[in-house]
Amino acid sequence: MPRPKDAFDDLYPCDFYTPEELLDDGMMYSVYEIARLLQGLETDAEIDEGVEDVLLDWAIPWIMRNSEELVIAEPPNEEEPGYYGLKDAGDDGTDDADNDDTAASDD
Repeated sequence: MPRPKDAFDDLYPCDFYTPEELLDDGMMYSVYEIARLLQGLETDAEIDEGVEDVLLDWAIPWIMRNSEELVIAEPPNEEEPGYYGLKDAGDDGTDDADNDDTAASDD
């Protein structure tokens, strides 16, 4: 049920980190690690599974909203999530090996 604003002692701006503020350049993070960072926690902080579920409710939309500034990598195995990081100027969505094969076939 909605509550009046004056029922709360303090109100804060609903600001979220930008990808550049949250993530280190050159590093890739799982959605679980991003969820922790969004709450000011260390990436390896131990948290209850229920708390983690709530944090994921914040992290997944944040990733979607900032997708143009991020790159994603395939998970190391089927049991792990993908990894996200800041997009660099050279990140065009193609694999360097694919580019090397194309260049070699043009010779």
